[in-house]
Amino acid sequence: VGEPQVFLFDEPLSNLDAELRVHMRSEIASLHQRLGNTMIYVTHDQIEAMTLADRIVVLREGRVEQVGTPRELYETPANLFVAQFIGSPKMNVMPCDLARLPAGLARPEAARQIGVRPEDLVIGTAGDGMFDGIVTLAEYTGASTLLTVTLPGGEACLVIHEGEAPAKGTRVVLQAPATKLHWFDQKGLACR
Repeated sequence: VGEPQVFLFDEPLSNLDAELRVHMRSEIASLHQRLGNTMIYVTHDQIEAMTLADRIVVLREGRVEQVGTPRELYETPANLFVAQFIGSPKMNVMPCDLARLPAGLARPEAARQIGVRPEDLVIGTAGDGMFDGIVTLAEYTGASTLLTVTLPGGEACLVIHEGEAPAKGTRVVLQAPATKLHWFDQKGLACR
């Protein structure tokens, strides 16, 4: 086809090494800007989806879970599946009854689970946090450290960008701004 109106890509970068994937992502984005054609791009790699897409369709078992811009899906996921599929590391989700919610925080009546992105969790001071637990893993990545904290009834992951991370075995208190909390009902649908 000399001048196609639509390009179809089916996981075009899946067999490439990490460095070449990043380079080819940039090439595809440049091609899209230059040609202006519609591109339908199928991938299981959410970084590819988030960086290349104007709009994303999240599918599960042949059903559309949510359609939106990368920012819309990341900041206002329609359900738990989308919330934990978009973002790396994935969103932390815990039962509402495990959280010590700040006084005056309005929780939607139907909410049964609370979600917090790892980059929105911070280490607080005793008596000041939503969750408390013990650091069970610290993964230094260069630009940040990923901490896994074991909580009563689950685990949480948080990203520390600056400073020294607490050592394994340290008891910590975690908190997050009220504006960064996500609420889900018993069926896993977002509550607002």
